[in-house]
Amino acid sequence: MNPSLQIMHSVIAVTPKCTLVDLGHKMHRSGSKIYMCQGGSIERISMQLQKIQLSTSSYDTAWVAMVPSPTSPNQPCFPQCLDWIIKHQHSDGSWGLNHFQPFLIKDYLSSTLACIIALERWKVGQEQVRKGLNFIGSNSSSILDEHLQSPIGFDIIFSGMLEYAINIGLDVPIEHHEIGNMLGRRNAELLREQGSCNTREIYLAYVAEGLGNAHDWKKTMKYQRKNGSLFNSPATTAAAMMHHYDSKAHEYLHSLLLKFDSSVPTLYPVDVHTHLHLIDSIEKLGIAEHFRHEIKSILDKTYRSWLLEEEEIYSDVATCAMAFRLLRLNGYDVSSDCLSQLGDEHYFNNTLQGYLKDVNTVLELYKASQIKIFPYEQGLDKLASWSRMFLKEALTTNRNPQHQMGLQEVDYDLKFPIWFSLERLEHKNTIENFTLDNLQILKTSYERYSIKDNHLVRLALDCFRTSQRTYQEELQMLDHWVKDNKLDQLEFARQKQTYCYFSAAATLFSRQMSDARISWAKNSILTTVVDDFFDIGGSREELHDLISLVEKWDANWEKETHSEQVNIIFSALFNTINELGAKASALQKRTVTHHLVEIWLRLMKSMMQEADWLLTKKVPSWDEYMKNGFVSFALGPIILPALYFVGPELPESAVRHTEYENLFRLVSTCGRLFNDIQGFQREGKEGKLNGVSLRILHRHCSISEEDVKQEMQREIESVRTELLRMVVQQDGSVIPRPCKDLFWKMCKIVHLFYMNNDGFTSPTEMASAVNAVIHEPIKAKLI
Repeated sequence: MNPSLQIMHSVIAVTPKCTLVDLGHKMHRSGSKIYMCQGGSIERISMQLQKIQLSTSSYDTAWVAMVPSPTSPNQPCFPQCLDWIIKHQHSDGSWGLNHFQPFLIKDYLSSTLACIIALERWKVGQEQVRKGLNFIGSNSSSILDEHLQSPIGFDIIFSGMLEYAINIGLDVPIEHHEIGNMLGRRNAELLREQGSCNTREIYLAYVAEGLGNAHDWKKTMKYQRKNGSLFNSPATTAAAMMHHYDSKAHEYLHSLLLKFDSSVPTLYPVDVHTHLHLIDSIEKLGIAEHFRHEIKSILDKTYRSWLLEEEEIYSDVATCAMAFRLLRLNGYDVSSDCLSQLGDEHYFNNTLQGYLKDVNTVLELYKASQIKIFPYEQGLDKLASWSRMFLKEALTTNRNPQHQMGLQEVDYDLKFPIWFSLERLEHKNTIENFTLDNLQILKTSYERYSIKDNHLVRLALDCFRTSQRTYQEELQMLDHWVKDNKLDQLEFARQKQTYCYFSAAATLFSRQMSDARISWAKNSILTTVVDDFFDIGGSREELHDLISLVEKWDANWEKETHSEQVNIIFSALFNTINELGAKASALQKRTVTHHLVEIWLRLMKSMMQEADWLLTKKVPSWDEYMKNGFVSFALGPIILPALYFVGPELPESAVRHTEYENLFRLVSTCGRLFNDIQGFQREGKEGKLNGVSLRILHRHCSISEEDVKQEMQREIESVRTELLRMVVQQDGSVIPRPCKDLFWKMCKIVHLFYMNNDGFTSPTEMASAVNAVIHEPIKAKLI
């Protein structure tokens, strides 16, 4: 059995996403029916993509409110913050997120204490102070509860604020022994030796609002950024200004208050990271096609910032990694130099995110490390190695239930790196387990977006459910096609049209790709038949007869005498290729049928060459074997005709260009090497030639099977790197990007199929996947 056909038969089923036909009317079509899309969701998402709307923070606003005027120290510098604090107290006396989250009680306590201090310092809002103190007293038992989620630096910051509150005369309703325990925990945290001295210094500077007068504030100012802030944190910046006035810091805080109307967010600027994270979520849900204009606009802007080496990208490890990944995958010319130092785990450990053991940041680094397109990007290899180990350890050691949602994404990304992850598989997994990860917890909690999770999920569900109906219709049509062409009457041929169709759906999942998907599926089925015919079904005379018919491609072929098997196979080939050729010719505005015939003839001749080697017992050289073997892997008739249906025009000069051939050679070589590694034992028993046995033979058995397989695995990685480079690079390319994408998608199918040692998926698992995607309603936690 040809290995590429096994891929078609065994790949896990996924579903295509829908297309919005008329964005202005917010609807899409399926057959004659019109299904209303979630137009409001589209508008909200589109608006959020165009302009991020950040929520503001009670905690940070309180710290800004504490800053004294540089000219009148007994007066607040930003009195408008005090008015905002008074207006935004909750009915229970607390400050914090509007929607109460019980597991964030420590955050509410921290925000409430900060607001109380700000009001008490300037002797305003005494009723709000009283209610706030009552809230703290009622929930003081939670302060030392280690099972509750703690904001970053809580033991230092809350205790520091508590000490300050007592010093300014506030009667905080907490037992004296509990206060002693809190201060003791704070001192233990300050004395603890973790990481290098430099890393510890950075961390203490970040949580410096909890350190008070004992801290060296002038030393902390060395972490000031170009925008005037400390770590882009209004709270830390304000705390520094309370001890050391700085005009740039003042301007930073003043600009935020103008922008956010008398309050401030907990992190700013954060637009780049937020935009990129939202784009990433939209793509993983399979709804990116609705927002192509907005996404391109954001990526263009991000690329300009990248070229200018702006601080918002380069000062934050996670933002830099995400920008690198999304920009490079979308064809922007970005260097991996920005991540090269992070190949050294010790370098990362000396950053603030490294000190905090930030799993989300390491996950972004891991995903970025996979976008390697040059052999010399060894820093990405090193980054992949240690980040993978870090994440695996996080999965086994992190038992906090509040972190499990994020760890689900870690688990999925470790199982399915970019070269294993088929888009529609990812879409389905994301929809069913989706959380926008909107709630972020730093020194306080905040909501990253104004958009809600269910807006995204409802849109994704609409598209996914529509695609399920399309699947049922297309698969039924394929079943009829198989019977009409009598392919089900060939006893030697496996009936695998369902799996062939799913390989098409996994690769070409949008509604406008229906013709490409049908071309892919029909050619996959025909390739299965031809492969079986050359393997076991046909005599040598029949094989030559079939090749001769393809060479002649004569409409009067039926007047000649052929075996029943040859009649059925060639009739199906002749009718299908002519039908697809006519459709493709109309789209391409030139005749392309002759090219489709060439593709099939090339495959058959390569299969015949292998049959001749087997018959004559000839041992080819490695170069001879691979020159023929990448063609006989049988991806040509599956991928190449489909290129004519994906949208862009492909002139004759493009399909004759070396770039076109190299893309085909690389993805096919990847598959051939994978097959030879996994099929070594089986093909050896069948007496067939195999790349592993051929290498051992040419080296006179001086190398082990395992060593040969390791060599070939390294070659696969090299080929994969070169293929991805050709796909994403735009300069000098004659093949349109939508066409190049098909080669990369097929590469991922090949990887997924050979992810397991035996290279097969069990029938039970396959049937379950097919049923889940086509017949079982998709489920989503948020709906």
